[in-house]
Amino acid sequence: MTERAQPDTREAYRHFRSLTTRWMDNDVYGHINNVVYYSLFDTAVNGYLIDAGALDIHRGEVIGLVVETHCNYFAPVEFPQKIDAGVRVGRIGASSVRYEIGLFAEGEPLTAARGHFIHVYVDRNTRRPAALPPALTNALQPLLPTRS
Repeated sequence: MTERAQPDTREAYRHFRSLTTRWMDNDVYGHINNVVYYSLFDTAVNGYLIDAGALDIHRGEVIGLVVETHCNYFAPVEFPQKIDAGVRVGRIGASSVRYEIGLFAEGEPLTAARGHFIHVYVDRNTRRPAALPPALTNALQPLLPTRS
């Protein structure tokens, strides 16, 4: 039997981005639909990469394709609500990155949801795996866990 996942604390993340839920995010049960969490993950990571100058969505030579995703849900999130999205990097490979994201309701110490996705970076034209550009690896370094 596998051990049940537990929420993370804010200290587990290296960068935070403030997001807000939208009216359309609610489902018929009165909370954010599960698919929206993945959109929040994507927004937090790609917003960071764009701000860091590591992602040019229109002219970059490489693009990141999602090859794996996962999410654990711990507490409901609803509209209207402010969300703090914590971002860290779990692993950097030759052409891939594992991004780990924790979503915190404003002011809450534990994640409402936590997950990851893996990007494989590929050449924009050939769609074949490509080495991570230096600007990307430089932007990712601050998101790696600190070594004690």
